[in-house]
Amino acid sequence: MWRGLRAAAPPAVPEILLYAADPGTGLFEPTGGYRSEQPPPFWAFAWAGGQALARHLLDHPDLVRDREVLDVGAGSGLVAIAAAKAGASRVRAAEIDPDAIAAIDRNAALNGVTVEAVLGDALDGDAAGADVVTGGDVFYTAATAARMMRFLRRVGQAGARVLVGDAGRGFLPEGRFTALAGYRVPVPVALEDTGMKDATVFELATPPGGGRSPRVR
Repeated sequence: MWRGLRAAAPPAVPEILLYAADPGTGLFEPTGGYRSEQPPPFWAFAWAGGQALARHLLDHPDLVRDREVLDVGAGSGLVAIAAAKAGASRVRAAEIDPDAIAAIDRNAALNGVTVEAVLGDALDGDAAGADVVTGGDVFYTAATAARMMRFLRRVGQAGARVLVGDAGRGFLPEGRFTALAGYRVPVPVALEDTGMKDATVFELATPPGGGRSPRVR
């Protein structure tokens, strides 16, 4: 796992500490530049959509309290840790990057919660008994969004509640979701080329339908 990390609280979620990249670090700096064959450490940053979703779970613990939660594309484990702090009975965090798995374990221990880090591609499976499925910033490319939607629709139809956080990445099909809340999230300029992002927490609509305009906080 990349060593250039420090323990700090994401701006929108001061209740949680994460080992994360310094705010002045760009996404591709740890791997030596954009053209590096090594994938960038996405897990080393608290992305705006994940911060918004984590904030929402902490503010509305009834969404996950006494329920099993599966967080997909878990990154640093921020959303999974928030679910655990909000009283979920069991939390699993799925990631395809072994370094992210190590980060999730380390961050869960830092926050004194239990999160089961699961290495592997969850999108070909199902919710594996989870009552709630979460994902922060998981619609970041067209190909990933298509696979993600197939998975989320499948687990939603099987009875899981689906909650996602998105900061306008451009590939979330909003017509499939209901907007629950909007957040203004401070972000590092080195990461996002801006100091603030608007992020929305959505719930998968069943049956699919249009969302409503969120109230920005």
